[in-house]
Amino acid sequence: MTELTFSVAAARAMHLAAQGLLAPPRRKAAKGDIVDTIRRLGVLQIDTISVVARSPYLVLWSRLGDYDSVWLEQHLAEGRLFEYWAHEACFVPIEDYGLYRHRMLDPAAMGWKYPESWMRERAAEVEGVLAHIRRHGPVRSSDFGRSDGQAGGWWEWKPEKRSLEALFTAGALMIARRHNFQRVYDLAERVHPAWDDSQMPSMQETQRQFVLRAVKAIGLCKAGWIADYHRTRRPHLDPETLVAEGALLRARVQGWDEPLYIHPDQLELAQRAAAGMLAPSVTTLLSPFDPVVWDRKRAFELFGFDYRLECYTPAARRRYGYFTLPILRRGALAGRVDAKAHRRDGVFELKSLVLEPGVRVSERFTRDIAGALKRCARWHGCGTIAVTQTIPGSFAGALEAALHASVDEARIAA
Repeated sequence: MTELTFSVAAARAMHLAAQGLLAPPRRKAAKGDIVDTIRRLGVLQIDTISVVARSPYLVLWSRLGDYDSVWLEQHLAEGRLFEYWAHEACFVPIEDYGLYRHRMLDPAAMGWKYPESWMRERAAEVEGVLAHIRRHGPVRSSDFGRSDGQAGGWWEWKPEKRSLEALFTAGALMIARRHNFQRVYDLAERVHPAWDDSQMPSMQETQRQFVLRAVKAIGLCKAGWIADYHRTRRPHLDPETLVAEGALLRARVQGWDEPLYIHPDQLELAQRAAAGMLAPSVTTLLSPFDPVVWDRKRAFELFGFDYRLECYTPAARRRYGYFTLPILRRGALAGRVDAKAHRRDGVFELKSLVLEPGVRVSERFTRDIAGALKRCARWHGCGTIAVTQTIPGSFAGALEAALHASVDEARIAA
């Protein structure tokens, strides 16, 4: 068939449609939508920073709107999801367990995630942890007291925690559930009793599936974007091989030299996008670990958005803030906000909101941003939004007015 050609705007629309961010949800979220969304994304990255909702919850909220956050952990405990190293530490649909089994069987290739020397030199201690779980059942790392005299800093895991994490990477343990977001470890055969290694796909098929799934999740995908999605190792499968099989379709973006790829399941969607028939209408806040922005190079190439997470940067060297949330507005990444939810006080603080250079501020634009901020604050249980700083500074007054107007409109509607 003839290759489809996209404008850059149409390419963005195709990507957002594949990611479930083209249009606002049409109905209130139900529990099943959690797993459906993770299946669409392929993986849901986990992060523990909680100045606002932890990243996996925020990624789901950006797509589903208000939902009960306990549903995510319920799906894990009920066996519909599992945790493993995918893009990074992620929730993954349980039916994809086999695709990650090769990684578990070769944990040394996982680098720092699997401390070979620890497993070799402390083999008796590791086996002791495993025997304890086998005999007494699931454990948290907090179930073990410190015995090494260390203070327990960020990288100073107690010995049992190191052993639990290494056994998890090797697939001997799985995460049975979470308690107050702490991992609860149990034997893999108890968490996923239906699994047998005879079900494991070949390495060749695994590589093939990761390419197909990355392209489908991204929507319209450069070859150079594929490997990062699931953090696959070299040698990488050339997507042109799958084009020759008819498993992928080739496309072009105006002004870009290299080809892009489309999954055949999304051909109709791609045709609509290329024809300019997809109009992104979502305005929302994104997690720094949202798939739309976790590949910084892709976010820049596709959206012209130069993004860096600065929570690991010394405070004096931060440009935008500790945990800045990208602002998606009708198909464009229009800015970023460093926010903090003061849940006890019911205040959602905008420590800094920075618009991208060249963004045209209009009444509709301001209303869209205010609406997204209000929805996010409400989901956090915060009835008040405090605006500390905006760049440009002139946006603050308009934003404050729009925030107050949305409060008044909500009262009228009620």
